[in-house]
Amino acid sequence: MNRKNIVLCGFMGCGKSTVGSLLSRKTGMSFIDLDSYIEKKENKTVSQIFEDSGEEYFRQLEREAAQELSQKNGLVIAAGGGTLTYQVNVDTFRRTGRIVLLDVPVDVVAARLKNDSTRPLLNRPDKDKAMKELYDKRLPLYKSAADITVDASQSPMQVCTEIIASLD
Repeated sequence: MNRKNIVLCGFMGCGKSTVGSLLSRKTGMSFIDLDSYIEKKENKTVSQIFEDSGEEYFRQLEREAAQELSQKNGLVIAAGGGTLTYQVNVDTFRRTGRIVLLDVPVDVVAARLKNDSTRPLLNRPDKDKAMKELYDKRLPLYKSAADITVDASQSPMQVCTEIIASLD
C-alpha cells in the first residue's frame, strides 16, 4: 500500500482526536492531532493564533503542517475541522494517505459541543446558527475529499473497527 497515512476529517466535535488516538493504539501507528501540532510549533493555542494573526495566517500554518506531515509514513492524522475544506490540503494528504470522513449529524455535533468554548469559529452569541451554517457549507467538501465515510455517531471503538475493516 503506497498511501500509508490515515487522515481523519470531519466537522468539529465528530471525534477525530478520540478516534485517532484509539486507531493509533490499535494499528501501532503514531497519532498526530493537526491543531496540537500547529499549537506546539507556534507556542500558542489555535484560538490565540486566530485572535493574534487571523484565520488566513492559521490556514497558512495548516497548509505547511499538512505538507510536513504528508512526507512521513505510518501516521494517523486528525485534521482540523477546516483543513480539508481546502483542495490544496486534500491533494497534499492524498499523496501519502487515505482520507476518512467521520460523519456525524449536526444535532449530535451540537450536543457534543454544547459547553465547548474552545472553538474560535463558534465563539459568538448565535453559536447554534453559526454551527449549522458552517456544517452545511463544509459537509459536501468533506464528502468529496473522503476516500471512506464512516458513521461516527456510534462509539469510538465501533468507529475504529469500521475504519480498520474498510482499509484492509
